[in-house]
Amino acid sequence: MDEIQALYQQMILDHNKNPRNFTEMNDATHSSEGHNPLCGDEVTIFMNIQDGIIQDITFQGSGCAISTSSASIMTTVLKGKTLKEAEQYFNQFHGIVTASMDTEINTDDLGKLAVFTGVREFPARVKCASLAWHTMNNAMHGDGPVSTE
Repeated sequence: MDEIQALYQQMILDHNKNPRNFTEMNDATHSSEGHNPLCGDEVTIFMNIQDGIIQDITFQGSGCAISTSSASIMTTVLKGKTLKEAEQYFNQFHGIVTASMDTEINTDDLGKLAVFTGVREFPARVKCASLAWHTMNNAMHGDGPVSTE
């Protein structure tokens, strides 16, 4: 394992063990629930959106290390972003985890999201990594619950 992969793995384990923004939000203006039956991951995303800006974003739930760390990192990245920026992050994240293995990904502009570039090597884990992101997208747009079935 090269140094970058080891660093990525360490970040995923840290966000799994000590998830950021892991709490229910009482003043949420938007929320959605997501479930991954294959792995058993469950997540609820809470968002407080004011004037098109994500003032706060939190999550609760249970899941594997990839699912939990993805939700944790997502909340740290999206807090304070506009809805348009959140949509761009969603599309960027989805693109990196679903890209074919022969697609070169420039990680320079990805920031913390770069830790998930390796997920595409494990197709069964893509749903774990993307659950929180799809759930956030549904919360943002007022859609119903998410299932990765």
